[in-house]
Amino acid sequence: MSQDEEALIANLEIGQEIYDEDGNELGTVRGLDDNGFYVLAREETGTVPLSKARDIFGKAYVMWRCWECGEMGKIEDDLPDTCPSCGAQKEELYYWAED
Repeated sequence: MSQDEEALIANLEIGQEIYDEDGNELGTVRGLDDNGFYVLAREETGTVPLSKARDIFGKAYVMWRCWECGEMGKIEDDLPDTCPSCGAQKEELYYWAED
């Protein structure tokens, strides 16, 4: 990651709106880590069904992961309501591709 990218990410905050180069809103910042940031997309952007997500990720398994404790689990139909390990709310869970 370049110094410019690191500086931009350092100034991001959870809940901040993110826009593309053309000024279209992509969503809001949902999380930050050493790799960058994660965006919660607006609902009208649509969703990708798990069967299609598995095709996008190739042989990877689409799972969920907890921001709080790092627990991971298989996605049956949707994310669980809470993390079974630490009890974190659904908002603290995110999709994860595991190969």
